Amino acid sequence: MLIRREVPGDAEVIRSVTAAAFARPGEDVPAEAPLVDWLRASPAWIPELSLVALGPDGDVVGHVVCTRGSVGPAPVLALGPLSVRPDWQRRGVGKALMYAVLGAGDALGEPLVALLGSTAYYPRFGFRPASEYGITPKHPEWAEHFQVRPLTTYDPAVRGEFAYSEPFDRV
Repeated sequence: MLIRREVPGDAEVIRSVTAAAFARPGEDVPAEAPLVDWLRASPAWIPELSLVALGPDGDVVGHVVCTRGSVGPAPVLALGPLSVRPDWQRRGVGKALMYAVLGAGDALGEPLVALLGSTAYYPRFGFRPASEYGITPKHPEWAEHFQVRPLTTYDPAVRGEFAYSEPFDRV
């Protein structure tokens, strides 16, 4: 498996992978499917942090993206969505994408990554409850699943309310 940056020709397949990964019974198109397109068109987009996983045949089998978020006035990263094609799930694709995007964010000098996600999955990558860092979600009901992962340049003085970029408000 190869992890590489997204290229312009990947947009359609990323949308397809995301739709398949987040498919729910009775829902035609999951809200997460257009989110990547909305993020790509927003000022929050960081091209270096949109990564795809390629299977042995060169097909895109997974995608992860970090975009610009903030804690108060401090710029930080917002992770998501992380998507793996259903036939490739539980084969290490998500794990490889997570390590790659965290390493890339760290190499860019980003201080921390925030996400709203599974408390059973993300702690293996160093994510902890955001409350431990004095960081709160915009919506209090998210608190249980709102997590952060400090990177090398993390400053403990960065505290306060986290804000996702505008496209997340559409989900």
